[in-house]
Amino acid sequence: MRARQFAIIGCQHAHIGIFISEMLELGHTCAGIYEDENAELAQSIAEQYGIPVTGDIESLLGESVDVVGCASINNKKIDVIELCESRGKHVMVDKPAVTCAKGLERLKAVIRRGRIQVGMLLTERFHPAIYTLKRRIEQGDLGDIVTVGMRKPHRLDAARRSEWFFSKEQSGGIVVDLLVHDFDLLRWFTGSEIEAIDGYMGKTILPEHETFYNTASLQVVMEGSVVAQLYADWHTPSRSWTWGDGRIFVTGTEGFAELRLQGDPLVQDAAVLIQLTNDAPAALLSLEQPPWSISADFIRRMDGQPSMISHNDILKTTEATILADGLVNVIHTQERKLRP
Repeated sequence: MRARQFAIIGCQHAHIGIFISEMLELGHTCAGIYEDENAELAQSIAEQYGIPVTGDIESLLGESVDVVGCASINNKKIDVIELCESRGKHVMVDKPAVTCAKGLERLKAVIRRGRIQVGMLLTERFHPAIYTLKRRIEQGDLGDIVTVGMRKPHRLDAARRSEWFFSKEQSGGIVVDLLVHDFDLLRWFTGSEIEAIDGYMGKTILPEHETFYNTASLQVVMEGSVVAQLYADWHTPSRSWTWGDGRIFVTGTEGFAELRLQGDPLVQDAAVLIQLTNDAPAALLSLEQPPWSISADFIRRMDGQPSMISHNDILKTTEATILADGLVNVIHTQERKLRP
């Protein structure tokens, strides 16, 4: 893997630090960060990794730059993707890549033209516990998958959020922004596509932000009659040790697995994967490391090598989230103020 130079265009979320740190660890160099609004976050990340901030976007699109990382406001990422395509730069974006059906059509057009590789930080595939669960499913430990359940509560920290975060038009909203990971994992775990989606999206807080919804509960049917339940909210207590105690449950004809993504409250920071089958009692599984990082996976794809995430994965997952967002029933209950 040859050394490359990369740049950051759009720095609205700290997730971009994943891409920066992994690229630097792989021996690549960063030309700089461009962010025209959130100067505070851009400067903080620049200082953390020892890279420059620049107000000249053109300086990050020169011949020496091979790939761009982007964590712009969600509905502006497609603009950066198209800019990168026009300059022949591969681009890795934070999730979600787009927030609406029009954005999805623009993304499809970029990928169809095939001039550049587009990546998305679907990082959960590279979490050791989730990777281990995928391997166990592949090995047949659980038999044929029957149901999948995923719970993803998130901590809001409303006072620390940028104004765009509360706009569904700009952020995509709770289904598009949070459940994109879950739709990706559903496809990855089952090896099948989505047939039907139904569910609810609720609003009970922050009346001053009319299009901000704080809960989502979906029922999904996959090919092969696998049924899945997806749930997300913005109600992890502010005093929690983590952003959210995510859980994944997989039931098969031969066994059951529960993944405590951020760990049991009594364990806290450690991920826990429990498996119980017809052949073996309940046990904590040793976690396997994926063969490479998500950034290395993207570079492999750029180099024409086999990768864990493809353009088809990104399109199918994005399409599912946009479809789900359009199908959910919206519930407005009695408004109440968010507790301080």
